[in-house]
Amino acid sequence: MATAAAASAASDAVSTSDHSPSFDDDVRVYLVPYRWWRGAQEAVTEDVVRGIPYAATSTSSYYGIRIINNLLGSDLVFHLRRSYEDTWQHETGPEEPDSGRNYALIRHDLWSRALKWYDSSGLMPKGSKRGSSSTDEEGISVDVYPLKLRVSVMQEINMTIKISKKDNTNENYKKANKIFAMDSEPVHIWDFSGQTNLILMNEWNKLPSDCQHNDQEILLEVQVYAMPGIEEQQARTSSFPRGIFSRCEWDSLSDVDLNSLGSGLIGLENLGNTCFMNSAVQCLAHTQKLVEYFHGDFTKDINKNNPLGMKGEIAFAFGDLLRRLWRQDRKGVAPHRFKSKLAHFAPQFSGFNQHDSQELLAFLLDGLHEDLNRVKSKPYSEAKDSDGRPDSEVADEYWGNHLARNDSIIVDTCQGQYKSTLVCPDCNKVSTTFDPFMYLSLPLPCSAKRTMTVTVFSTDGITEPLPCTITVSKSGTFRDFIQALSIACSLRDDETLLVAEVFRSGILRFLDEPSDLISLVRNGDQLAAYRVPKGQECSAVVVFMHQKVEEHRGFGVPLVARLPDKIDGPELRSIYLKLLNPFLCKKNCFSSGSVSDDSQDDWNSTKSSTSTDLSDISDSSDESTNIEDDLTFFLANDKGQISQTEQSKSKIEMDQPSELLQGAHLPKNRLHVVVQWQVRGLAQYDLELLSCLPEVYKELPIHRRSKDQESVTLYQCLDKFIKEEPLGPDDMWYCPSCKEHRQASKKLDLWRLPEILVIHLKRFSYSRYTKNKLETYVDFPIHELDLSEYIAHRGNSSVSTHYRLYAISNHYGHMGGGHYTAYVYHDRGNRWYDFDDQCVTAVPEDNIKTAAAYVLFYRRVDPTD
Repeated sequence: MATAAAASAASDAVSTSDHSPSFDDDVRVYLVPYRWWRGAQEAVTEDVVRGIPYAATSTSSYYGIRIINNLLGSDLVFHLRRSYEDTWQHETGPEEPDSGRNYALIRHDLWSRALKWYDSSGLMPKGSKRGSSSTDEEGISVDVYPLKLRVSVMQEINMTIKISKKDNTNENYKKANKIFAMDSEPVHIWDFSGQTNLILMNEWNKLPSDCQHNDQEILLEVQVYAMPGIEEQQARTSSFPRGIFSRCEWDSLSDVDLNSLGSGLIGLENLGNTCFMNSAVQCLAHTQKLVEYFHGDFTKDINKNNPLGMKGEIAFAFGDLLRRLWRQDRKGVAPHRFKSKLAHFAPQFSGFNQHDSQELLAFLLDGLHEDLNRVKSKPYSEAKDSDGRPDSEVADEYWGNHLARNDSIIVDTCQGQYKSTLVCPDCNKVSTTFDPFMYLSLPLPCSAKRTMTVTVFSTDGITEPLPCTITVSKSGTFRDFIQALSIACSLRDDETLLVAEVFRSGILRFLDEPSDLISLVRNGDQLAAYRVPKGQECSAVVVFMHQKVEEHRGFGVPLVARLPDKIDGPELRSIYLKLLNPFLCKKNCFSSGSVSDDSQDDWNSTKSSTSTDLSDISDSSDESTNIEDDLTFFLANDKGQISQTEQSKSKIEMDQPSELLQGAHLPKNRLHVVVQWQVRGLAQYDLELLSCLPEVYKELPIHRRSKDQESVTLYQCLDKFIKEEPLGPDDMWYCPSCKEHRQASKKLDLWRLPEILVIHLKRFSYSRYTKNKLETYVDFPIHELDLSEYIAHRGNSSVSTHYRLYAISNHYGHMGGGHYTAYVYHDRGNRWYDFDDQCVTAVPEDNIKTAAAYVLFYRRVDPTD
């Protein structure tokens, strides 16, 4: 219905009784087409306004009687009854136009804001008059005509509405007949104002307990806002404002022209960790078949009685969201309603925690399929084994049974079929089934090796620290790690390695348990390995940590040395100064040792990042000073902490025997000493060299990651997917021949390919004790994905096996966090765009291949195109 009617209860309303309520400007309500209100609802109110549904029925059921009434000038009378069916629609109104005519009652302030929004956004229909008889608060003039109607409260959930020629001019009565007459289609009204319900309750409560109805009437003065060109607009859908879809648009699926819609380059607001949802929705919202379908009359496919579905609610919510994303002149869409429906039917997505975009995608595709399943009554079908029959016959049987129970746009577009073959290891029984798939989850054939960088410090007083890069097994232990590092740094037979994790200029822990797994070390950790002479098993070591006197703040990397049997202050100072020798100024940052270029680059990068922090202590006088006078030694705990209240008692004296050292208790045979420096002493040393410590594995920014780091191709992932492998011990197969559960071998093959191929890269791995994300770079084709070598059956050789990429769901970060975005190819603009929540920007095609790619969307193409 293209007519926009604004009904307000006049402040001077006349009543036929003393019991009639008084209506002032604050409680005025407006009657407008529901579609008109829906277009502006989100823009004019932040609150979730729920509509109370009323179904209008005529008191004259016979068409001829209604014609006579109209000719004789009789009252137009209809009942408005509260409806309790389809509660989900009543909360927010109908999702889509149906066979009836839908109206909404809204408050005066909301109507005024909506009118202003339509005017400011350029969506006001052409021909609207300016300066006519009615002007709203914002100064927007509209064309109106007066109308009076009588409202009688019959019972708590029922009202009678009368429109009479006695109270209205002939012209106004005819206009009212066109709006409210129910000659062909019923009328539905959703009250978003709350006023009608208030009237009903107030009037009903005034009645005596033995009364069945109330004959008191309220006379209301109605202002009808007439939208020009009604008949022409009903015939031509292009006359409607953008984003408000006419019924003709819903009915002509085949005639949908996406070029007449908006650009589709509209972002989705992040409602609080909803980037996972935004990423998946944008990929689906730019799937052309779905765009065409949801801009057509998809309501005819809604299956409200499907026990596996959600009564059409997910389909309606997604369809509404998709259409809003294809409107013109919109900066962003807040998907509150879609998120609410999602959380209602999938509680795992409720709240504002981060979730998985692929899990959301799987739920949404399945939910859309069930809501739009054209099969209303599913026949029973029993899965049969192949029993030696030809694969093509068995596959067609399985697919036929599947289509008999499943028929939707999702099946038509996104579902394919694969062949699953199980072989019993004992009796060689072969079982073949053909199952449908909505997407392919491909494993990543990652390397079993891990690259790690460790900085090695010597205690000979000559050799500078060197970064060593080694490759070890991901499942290896620290024993394997020490062995590989010993070879890399050319460790002598009389030396051993002490490996420690350094954190904030102190040692967080020593990695001294040979059986611990290497996986306990993270890529972002910083490791230092100290070459110390071999000693007795109980030989002690000293750990020197550095502080500046003025700040009591640690700096640099701790230094470690073997302790002699007898120690005193001068001996400790002598050991410390020997360890500092390689860091004296005017020495090269690197010795001639064998260091990989990558390690040197990391080392130089780390030095550059720390030079700024230490500039305040390296710009001192170049005059030679006696370094011994600038050092003060303190006994500390293993965290490098000195008791400030008892600092004098912790000081290690240099001119007399130290009682602290003579009776020092050494936990784990380690003496921890803090050395405080005067600024002038620090000037003699290359503090950048002392502070450099690269991370175990320095990852490139994900947008720069390429084959320089660990990488695989998408075809290698497909190879691993179809590779025959034994089932796990927790996934045993019951052999019908042996009558026992067996660890059978399983092989998958692609049999029938869908028009839209969704590929999920299994980046997240889970075990009993750990969770991890694989940052492997996957080199995937953009223009030409050829699956001809992976399809096991080419029954219809005319069906193309070539695909072109059009969307990517990206995940940046690690387990339990991170951020999702989407890359989408825009056909009209012939370029790629980055959808980062509400922000939409163009991106070069060369930049869309990253290690963040998580879900890939391909569409079938003709290889000759």
